[in-house]
Amino acid sequence: MNIIKMLENMTKYLTEAFTRIFSPSEELPPDIGVQPFESKPYEEKSTPEI
Repeated sequence: MNIIKMLENMTKYLTEAFTRIFSPSEELPPDIGVQPFESKPYEEKSTPEI
């Protein structure tokens, strides 16, 4: 009987942790909209082959 209770408590603990990890956060992100792009795009510089 004690082993069954220990398994039950362990299962409950693991499922609560899993739920806490993979559930969406309780805080809503702020409504800030789309941010403008204010930079030059990345250009890979070619290196001379030796």
